[in-house]
Amino acid sequence: MLKAIKVRLYPTPEQGLLLAKSFGCARWYWNFALNACIQHYQETGKSLKLAVYKGMLPQLKKEYPWLKEDCYSAVLQCVAINLNKAYTNFFAGRAKFPRFKSKQGKQSIQYPQNVIVKGEKLVVPKIGELKAVLHREITGSIKTVTISKTSSNKYFASILCETEDLSQESLGDKTLGIDLGLKDFAIVHDGEQARRYSNPKHFQRQENNLRRKQQKLARKTKGSKTRENYRKLVAKVHERVSNTRQDFLHKLSRKLVDESQVIVVENLNVKGMIRNRKLSKAISDVGWGMFVNFLAYKLEQKEGKLVEIDRFFPSSKKCSCCGHVIDKLPLDIREWDCPSCGTHHDRDGNASLNIRTEGIRILAMGGGNPVPASGGCVRPPARKGKGQRSSKLEAHTYSLEKCG
Repeated sequence: MLKAIKVRLYPTPEQGLLLAKSFGCARWYWNFALNACIQHYQETGKSLKLAVYKGMLPQLKKEYPWLKEDCYSAVLQCVAINLNKAYTNFFAGRAKFPRFKSKQGKQSIQYPQNVIVKGEKLVVPKIGELKAVLHREITGSIKTVTISKTSSNKYFASILCETEDLSQESLGDKTLGIDLGLKDFAIVHDGEQARRYSNPKHFQRQENNLRRKQQKLARKTKGSKTRENYRKLVAKVHERVSNTRQDFLHKLSRKLVDESQVIVVENLNVKGMIRNRKLSKAISDVGWGMFVNFLAYKLEQKEGKLVEIDRFFPSSKKCSCCGHVIDKLPLDIREWDCPSCGTHHDRDGNASLNIRTEGIRILAMGGGNPVPASGGCVRPPARKGKGQRSSKLEAHTYSLEKCG
């Protein structure tokens, strides 16, 4: 089992300069190889193989000696492999076309070997011993270490370790249905009652602060030291928003996973929903896709299951008591009465219960699209249709007795 741990690094000024040189060499080789691939395709109509631009490295090191002096050789090998993965993801429909890297913004390099954890330090080839904050024990064998520098000039190391596949003890056996929204981030139904988790609106809290800093940044002279200082201030605001969002999503997903064995969600078309100009900012800020991914890998660790129902399932318009489906239900109507049985429904609570019921039905039928939370790839798998998640991986077995 592969597990990654992200730790904060505090390099010295000399080590920061060495890391900057390594970032520059990796960035230059990426841009060189990508440009070679594009030119080769324009001339021949065929893709350039990995072995070709990987085999260019020995000659490039002779022409540009700084490639050999300033950067660890295995880092450049990883650049070629990552570029090949980027092309593979592009042709599989999982990502956009690879882009050229810039010296502005986030920088990263990957070490596939010879990185050692020594006490409270990380020993990196050609860099030396980097001071690190190891907030948890590093167990297993280290596979790769990715060192990155954020826009706010903070250094991190993502340590990927291979450990024994020891599943966590199952703390809960509930089946939860989750209806994701904007006013309330999640309405969770366990078959007996619905719980609401409000939307923290992370970006909205920092919007005025960000506006002021961006206005000051725009007034500074380009290329000046003052402008660079204000650029870091703006980057820190964006970083704070991102960190608070991830913290909220991690804590909520952990809470729900610990008390459940099966979680049912809707397969939302977030990319299409963002096209709504009135709601695009709120939808981008809420982080539905990230939340579902967190649920997926946490459930996989305890051999749970994530079930995604079709986005066109009428969860809000269907009566959870008699099954009657009404014709229309505008967004401004939050409560309604069933014309068939007369039951009074809260829109979101009714939807979460219907989502849970539909997920249990899918499991009982042995069909649908149960999604086992398997890692495997950072990006989502290839789409079968517009907005559809693939379910190529084999689902975990699950006792239907727990679905009641």
